[in-house]
Amino acid sequence: MILAYITAFEEKDYDKLVRIWYEAVRRTHYFLKEEDFEFFHQFVKGGALRTSELWVEMNAGDEVIGFMGLEGSKIATLFVDPDHFGKGVGRRFIRHAEILKGSHLQVDVNEQNEGALQFYLRCGFVPIGRSERDDSGKLYPLVHLEMNPSCG
Repeated sequence: MILAYITAFEEKDYDKLVRIWYEAVRRTHYFLKEEDFEFFHQFVKGGALRTSELWVEMNAGDEVIGFMGLEGSKIATLFVDPDHFGKGVGRRFIRHAEILKGSHLQVDVNEQNEGALQFYLRCGFVPIGRSERDDSGKLYPLVHLEMNPSCG
């Protein structure tokens, strides 16, 4: 019996990705100012996720429970439905990315998102740098991480 599987994104699921993004960010990005949350939400609703190579994890009922966007060997986005936090979805996405792109993966994480930062460190990523601002120029520092090949 298949419990969950990763498959390529289908356009019909975009609204589900937006919902997962919304719920996950509400749960984990407590540090965002409300106006910045709305800015990012509109950006995502407007199709921003489509710029990445998107993968989704489906549960046994064929419902999307998480997604990952890749840009080359960089994990651009990885969000999991909060009802599925701690159930291995994120680790399965990282393994999938390694299969597709090799073990030299990179990811940027909001410094204030301690749960995500710890997750990536546990998965074998190591810090290689830091930026004071996020990719949109807002004052949300990023930690730049890279998969440690000896761990990955």
